[in-house]
Amino acid sequence: MIRNEAEYQNASARLKEEHTRLAEHRARLEATGMSEEEIKRVIDPIESFHLQLREEVESYERLKRGEFDELENLRGLGHLLIALRIAQGISQRELARRLDVHESQVSRDERNEYFGITLERAIKILDALNVRLRTKVEVEPEDQMAMA
Repeated sequence: MIRNEAEYQNASARLKEEHTRLAEHRARLEATGMSEEEIKRVIDPIESFHLQLREEVESYERLKRGEFDELENLRGLGHLLIALRIAQGISQRELARRLDVHESQVSRDERNEYFGITLERAIKILDALNVRLRTKVEVEPEDQMAMA
């Protein structure tokens, strides 16, 4: 997950470089007379990395636009907290200042996507970001729960 503008700029530059490198590599393989199937076997792992990087860049761009995924049973809360900070254009340093903790603590927490965070801590972060989180409770019939 891209967590700040510097990582985004770096990933965007790498994405452009990888796109060019991938096209050049494909052209070199074609020049050797390899079949399309052989080229595909060689190129697939590289394309997989390229696609993953592109998804991360696009995900960061969606966050910057304020587009968030829904939470289900609080799964993904850590990711949402990071996304909210990014969407508001708040740096880790600024969030640390608002929380009265060291910047390295915020960096470490975000690197671990706030794994094991307490609800009290989540509330402090939401308050520091001036975010009000609303929930919608849906009770599933027992027969549907048994199938899940």
